[in-house]
Amino acid sequence: MSVRKIASKLGLSPSTVSLALRSSPKISADTRERVLQEAEGLGYKPNAKLNELMSHLRLNGSGPTVACFGVISFYDTLRPWEGSRHLTAVYEAMRSRGEALGYRLESLGLKAPGMNAARFSSVLDTRGIQGLLCFGSPNFEEEFPKELDHYAVVTIGLSISTPLHRVTSHFFNDLYRTLERLHAMGYRRPGLLLNEYEEGRTAHSYPSAYLGWCEHALGNASLMPILRTAEVSAEPTLEWVLSNRPDVIVCVHHRREVEKLQKILEGNGMEVPRDVGIAAVTQLLDGTRFSGMQQNQRLMGEWAVELLVSRIMNQDLGIPTNPRIEMVESEWIEGETLLRRQWR
Repeated sequence: MSVRKIASKLGLSPSTVSLALRSSPKISADTRERVLQEAEGLGYKPNAKLNELMSHLRLNGSGPTVACFGVISFYDTLRPWEGSRHLTAVYEAMRSRGEALGYRLESLGLKAPGMNAARFSSVLDTRGIQGLLCFGSPNFEEEFPKELDHYAVVTIGLSISTPLHRVTSHFFNDLYRTLERLHAMGYRRPGLLLNEYEEGRTAHSYPSAYLGWCEHALGNASLMPILRTAEVSAEPTLEWVLSNRPDVIVCVHHRREVEKLQKILEGNGMEVPRDVGIAAVTQLLDGTRFSGMQQNQRLMGEWAVELLVSRIMNQDLGIPTNPRIEMVESEWIEGETLLRRQWR
């Protein structure tokens, strides 16, 4: 039983029937229900092979790129990635993967002066944009506007509290793998120096991984307090180091703060890595001498686009009941701030 036969039976166009069978929001609930009941009664089953072929043709056709994804954020600037090497790398991966799949990206000012959610929705509808790639918010409790709940949205990171499909670094696993590697290298007293803002943005993943790993691998007697700071400064850092004597410091901070940590240690007679090692867990380590975990921006950008394309192809629009979270593991960078030690 074909789509055309169902359309003829109900006096509808084949395109209307096709959209109804894919639960498109462009079709009224009554019409969709009529089509689904008729299809069920006639024993209609979609041709999965044909759908696969049509998806391939849509995404890989030789024609010009005409489909568009909007790129938005809750930052006060139109293109927040222009001020961040990390976000630039994510954006470039999005743009490249989008072009390969037949989509161009257009930056849209959700926070532009005079803009509100209703007006923004009108802009999207006028331009025929169904899919949005979101770079998150500086406020990790931000909620996505209800007026925009009928679009397909994929966001980066955990900073928006509304349940959305999202791609993020695997923060818990990144720290756990770092500790495992340090243990294999001979370190036995790892200390965690943690940025307070990053702890909030990552749903407390880092202290959870640290405390869980230490208890499992070293036992409660070896636990030391976590040093939480907004920035790395000399007095609290030295007090913590001298009180707890870590043999390696796992530093979850921006790399400029990791650089400050090394200067503080070496300015007070502790040579890195001879006396104490440093393992950074941060967004970018390329171009530094630090060992540690660096986020994989390329995969984050590519996976976000692929997830959004999948939603569009399936007409999976709106705020999801069961959001999908895809976690990207970071990459280990071999630097000069760690030694292989003999356990004593």
